[in-house]
Amino acid sequence: MAYTPMSARSPYEPHRAATPLELFFDLCFVVAIAQAGARLVHSLAEGHPGAGVVGYFFVFFGVWWAWMNFTWFASAYDVDDVPYRIATLVQIAGVLVYAAGVSRAFDDNDWAVAVTGYIIMRVALTAQWLRAASCEQGPARTAALKYAAGLVVCQLGWIGLLFVPDDMKRWLFVVLLLAELAVPVIAERGHQTPWHAHHIVERYGLFTIIVLGETIAAATVAVKSAIDEHEALDQLLPIAAGGLLIVFAAWWIYFAVPMHEHLTSNREAIPWGYGHLLIFASGAAIGAGIEVAVEHAVGKAHISQVAANAAVMVPTALFLLMVWLLHSRHFKRGLAQQLVLPVSALVTLACTWTGVYAVLWAGLVGVLTVAVGLTLSTRAGAGATSAV
Repeated sequence: MAYTPMSARSPYEPHRAATPLELFFDLCFVVAIAQAGARLVHSLAEGHPGAGVVGYFFVFFGVWWAWMNFTWFASAYDVDDVPYRIATLVQIAGVLVYAAGVSRAFDDNDWAVAVTGYIIMRVALTAQWLRAASCEQGPARTAALKYAAGLVVCQLGWIGLLFVPDDMKRWLFVVLLLAELAVPVIAERGHQTPWHAHHIVERYGLFTIIVLGETIAAATVAVKSAIDEHEALDQLLPIAAGGLLIVFAAWWIYFAVPMHEHLTSNREAIPWGYGHLLIFASGAAIGAGIEVAVEHAVGKAHISQVAANAAVMVPTALFLLMVWLLHSRHFKRGLAQQLVLPVSALVTLACTWTGVYAVLWAGLVGVLTVAVGLTLSTRAGAGATSAV
């Protein structure tokens, strides 16, 4: 439709699902994720893990936060009319500009292009909240105006970031990060913006698939390049097989529980939504780690075998631990089921010291984790769909 008044959608709407526009929006984030992953690979392979992880986190935060804000707004106010689609297109343009500035921000601490792209995204979202406020009344209108005001204040802070000395930029980044996280908490006081639990869980699940898909794509390109140049099949096949098993186990574990049943209010939803920063970031970092392992196997990475293994094991273990913390523990029965993922995370970390077959061992640990979780849940009568 050309225009529809932007009233809040019912959180109990039946058969609510992601729209084609939302799926297209998600796919555009792949570019930014790929850029962040590529810079992480370079830093790890050159033996600069501290700077690499910090830079990756800062860059990935911008990707995740812009995506998350759009997702929750859409769950509440997606009217899918022409103005809404145009505003979404502007946000997509901002994502692409942000992606173009990732390498400068990562390597040179030059945030000019990245902040420009971020501001483009946020200006469009601010316009959306103002449009929602114009169609609402009472507490709903107040909440929408709080969101818009919070976005404007934070964007002024990001503009200010460009003019401070380089040694202060990352400290100011932390302050602005906390300010961004505080906006929804403040805006939602006194009124909970309606969101659809099943829709939100589906959106997060789809983005998880995109992140894991990017991991597979990055690892495939790395293995192909290595084979073309070195023909080191005996070293690369275990990494490729183990990487595939890790990603498949990660997918299985993430989607093992009906998370929409747990999200009933902001009390559960805000920590769950915020915690996904580490799920998404670690999921994408698994692919970067596999690339590092491949580069080490063919002699391109200037790091030890243990460091190359850790590039895969640390994000994999973090992914398992965060999925347990945010997802699985709410559906487990008894100590044995609760310990499956934390123990798996520890065993995965231990694989760091298993030499050249570490990635393959970690993949087998993932398979065993799924098998044990499935067995325990079946014996407890929970059924296969809530395994792990």
